[in-house]
Amino acid sequence: MGEARLPERLTTAEAAATLDGLRRALAAQPGGAFTVDAGGLRSFDSSAVALLLELRREAQRAGRSLSVTHWPPRLRDLVAAYGVQELLPA
Repeated sequence: MGEARLPERLTTAEAAATLDGLRRALAAQPGGAFTVDAGGLRSFDSSAVALLLELRREAQRAGRSLSVTHWPPRLRDLVAAYGVQELLPA
C-alpha cells in the first residue's frame, strides 16, 4: 500500500505539478491500495476534484484502488455537487 499527501494549496495553477508528483508516487510505491491524505488541503478549487478523478483512473489502469482520507468538508461538498461521490467515496 502506498500513500501521498495533497498540498496545502491546490488550484488550477498547482494542479499539473501536483498530479505529476502523485503519478510519480503511484508508480514508485508497491501495488495494492494507494491512499491520498487530503487533510492538509486548505485552499482549493474544482481542480482538486478533477485531479482526484484523474488519479483514480490512473490507479485503476495500474490495477490499483485509490482512497482519500481526511477530507476537508468543502472538498466533500464539491465532490457531491459534481455528482461523483460514488467514484470518490469518503
